[in-house]
Amino acid sequence: MKRLIFFLSFSFILSSCIKNNPDPFWLEVNEWTLESNDNLGFDQGELTHNFTEAWVYVDDKIVGVFEVPFRIPLVKTGNANVKLYPAVKNNGISATKKIYPFVVPYEVNVLMEGNKEIVINPVTHYKDATLFKIYDFESASIGMTDDINSLANFVKANDPTILKWGNFYGLINLDAVDTSYVGYTTDYMNFNIGQEVYLEIDYYNTNGLVTGLLATSSTAGTVNNVNIQLNPQDPSTVKWKKIYIDLKELISNSPSGAQFRQSFQAGLDSGDSEGFIIMDNIKIVHY
Repeated sequence: MKRLIFFLSFSFILSSCIKNNPDPFWLEVNEWTLESNDNLGFDQGELTHNFTEAWVYVDDKIVGVFEVPFRIPLVKTGNANVKLYPAVKNNGISATKKIYPFVVPYEVNVLMEGNKEIVINPVTHYKDATLFKIYDFESASIGMTDDINSLANFVKANDPTILKWGNFYGLINLDAVDTSYVGYTTDYMNFNIGQEVYLEIDYYNTNGLVTGLLATSSTAGTVNNVNIQLNPQDPSTVKWKKIYIDLKELISNSPSGAQFRQSFQAGLDSGDSEGFIIMDNIKIVHY
């Protein structure tokens, strides 16, 4: 409710701004570009992103959160510092627009004058302290293990009509025989409790998929914390999408000293005779 009140209030402020200041300064912002960080001496993976919003600050004061591209009036005049923070739909939820904690803001100093405008093509990159575990299925080992109870398998594939990056993607086919899949990454990872950790996935699917986080500890054994579901797409309009899944809370609620792996599970969607799940550029991003 507070978020709704904020946006309604800001809409009123914008209307008042234009009414009371017929010659405001206009800020026009186009879509984000994610570039490589040359200070990182290791693979950052494919630089795919889905930064759909920008948090806008002028002289370190919040102006609002806007879906890119956008054009807004500002009442300030004179020299000003503008910062744009890349934001994502946290866990794929449209109502939760969170500044992505692993990338830098775009910053520019501008002279604001009435009836003038600036057009910004914002650029960002991963911060210098960012760490990655990447599964892009380009090497001989795909880094995934099928559970012993899984009927379907996770395999590499490269249909040129679907392939978008590199030479391979990961594929799960479900049908009337292979009706379910359960699998997980092979690498155990340690994270700092309380630090930001995200799972990034590019996906192309006609069947639902449930992500999870396996926590293994000496006290509790292995527990699968079921997390976010990727909804199926219509086969006639299926396309590549990207999601950012927040793992911080799951990790913080796990036993002390636990090690973690990503899990994936799916059952053939009700009423369907077949379906598929394709994933690529899986990144576990953390500090």
